[in-house]
Amino acid sequence: MLRNKNIIYSTNKNLKIDEDSTLKSNPSQINTLNVKIIKKKANKITTVIENFDFNKEEILILAKELKKVCSSGGTVKENKIIIQGNFKDKIATFLINKNFKIKIF
Repeated sequence: MLRNKNIIYSTNKNLKIDEDSTLKSNPSQINTLNVKIIKKKANKITTVIENFDFNKEEILILAKELKKVCSSGGTVKENKIIIQGNFKDKIATFLINKNFKIKIF
């Protein structure tokens, strides 16, 4: 689950918070995510989720959740989540339940 990054704890009494620096974690405000299968060397299959419109931290959190749901390894490269294996349907169901808009290729 994407965490709310709007909470800031500080002991600095003079801390000024810029309201425009909030993280964009509302799934309804992002672009449509693309979910596709890519076949690599030696017929190894990976599931790629791309077209993210939010920052690297939130992508890493989502990648961790997807790896846990799929019980598989994966990584984040160039704002794409790459999951090892063919988990297109499982990932699509998970993202739809999280209110993301997806397009399956």
